[in-house]
Amino acid sequence: MIVLKIDVTKISKEDLFVGKKGGKFLDAALHDKPNDFGDDGFITQSVSKEKRDKGEKGPIIGNWRHVGAKQKQATPKPTAAQKSEKPADDDDQSVPF
Repeated sequence: MIVLKIDVTKISKEDLFVGKKGGKFLDAALHDKPNDFGDDGFITQSVSKEKRDKGEKGPIIGNWRHVGAKQKQATPKPTAAQKSEKPADDDDQSVPF
């Protein structure tokens, strides 16, 4: 599980937007950069494309961390082509181990 701690006083109200069903939303980004306080990264508020084009960055509004057991990274499953390929040194003899 990932836990966020956000300082709502740092949220730029002008970058909030109204969704299709009328709710007010905030776009944010999680950055993987651990700090000395045990956090796994920080959170920034996203800004409009126009502001990004001018070089503006969103404010840092909080931190995040993994809590509990860290999630294991999924092992990629072999594709059908990879399953049918034989190793280069395979001499078609069955090996029981």
